[in-house]
Amino acid sequence: MKPSINRVLYVGFLLLGMYQALISKDYMQAAASLGIGLAFDPFDPEQKWNHRPTWQKAVLIVNLGFVAAMFGLGIGLDSR
Repeated sequence: MKPSINRVLYVGFLLLGMYQALISKDYMQAAASLGIGLAFDPFDPEQKWNHRPTWQKAVLIVNLGFVAAMFGLGIGLDSR
């Protein structure tokens, strides 16, 4: 896929995940959407991880952190 299509899909899944978390309060679906968004690397997917700039690594790691947080919220709030 072209990187421009990946960016559109990445941002789309990010927005969907934010909507599901903030408006719908469906944290498990938000975790799934944010996680699927990671599959569409918004940067050059051909570039190896070690050769990426630090800010690109940080964006992807922060996104993964949000996936973990939404997953934790989904499990934690569902166990009441």
